[in-house]
Amino acid sequence: MPRLRDPRDLECSSRLESCLLRRGLKLVAGTDEAGRGSLLGPLYVAAVILDAARPIPGLNDSKKLSPQVRSSFAAEIRKKALAYQVIAVPAREVDDLNVYEATRQAMIRSLLALDPRPEFVLADAMPLQNGRKPGFSIPYWPLIHGDARSVSIAAASILAKVARDDHLEQLDRQYPQYCLARNKGYGTREHLDALARYGPCPEHRRSYQPVKNFLSPR
Repeated sequence: MPRLRDPRDLECSSRLESCLLRRGLKLVAGTDEAGRGSLLGPLYVAAVILDAARPIPGLNDSKKLSPQVRSSFAAEIRKKALAYQVIAVPAREVDDLNVYEATRQAMIRSLLALDPRPEFVLADAMPLQNGRKPGFSIPYWPLIHGDARSVSIAAASILAKVARDDHLEQLDRQYPQYCLARNKGYGTREHLDALARYGPCPEHRRSYQPVKNFLSPR
């Protein structure tokens, strides 16, 4: 694999994918999540195999893009990618598994659902193998700051972020007291103030400490 730069000097490019393609691997997938730190709503995970013959200039970590640019890129990714999958993990499942394991399992599910099946995976900082339950045989690389280095991971981050934000807009209409359209379920002051006033709703992740603080004692 090519040598990577210092994390403080990141540049999203197709350099990693090009290196793998030169080694004969034609189907390289990227996978990433959105919403791990959120107090409310599903965790979203996406997996994408981009088409090297149909590049998408400007792809970058979804957090660095405006909502309008993310949505535009998401439509282009869905149109041009060889394959993509987006999976939502409900808050209850995140609580039952813990967010790390829920992310890992959702990444594996999204990757195994791709058609065609990837030959290699670039995963954003996530070891996909579990020593106790191996179960994942596709070669992969858990890449630190992957969404800022790899266009495949960046594409996955965009699909996951756009899908999750769209869902939080829907939840905002159902639970307007938490201002979810603005805070997307994260622990902003207005969200914490609403938790203190109204308590958690069924979509809150009850294993997260800021939510636990407002659970009624049994």
